[in-house]
Amino acid sequence: MQTVANVVSNQVSDEIFKALADPTRRAIFERLARDGAQTVRALTDQAGVSQPAVSKHLRVLKQAQLVIDRPEGRETHYSAQPLALSALRDWVSFYGAFWNDRIDDLESLLKRMDQ
Repeated sequence: MQTVANVVSNQVSDEIFKALADPTRRAIFERLARDGAQTVRALTDQAGVSQPAVSKHLRVLKQAQLVIDRPEGRETHYSAQPLALSALRDWVSFYGAFWNDRIDDLESLLKRMDQ
């Protein structure tokens, strides 16, 4: 039997956590989400890391379905896919509510014990 927690957890890909765990990848994703589609060259100019490093970070973000690429001539434009974060948002919301409920239950128990 699958619980709500299992369903919510299964929707969140480990690749999303892995991709967003790295501060450089988060910065690249945020830049794409904020500024729109960009090439590797444009991202490299702003990232402070080498072009091969930016390409590797983009590959990880693409595997997590956080970015898509669109070849255009000799360059590839990358765009953020913020909707891919919806499963992560749902996961955080579920566990936020879970722990709030547990804390409320503990608070109620402590009040009953004091009476």
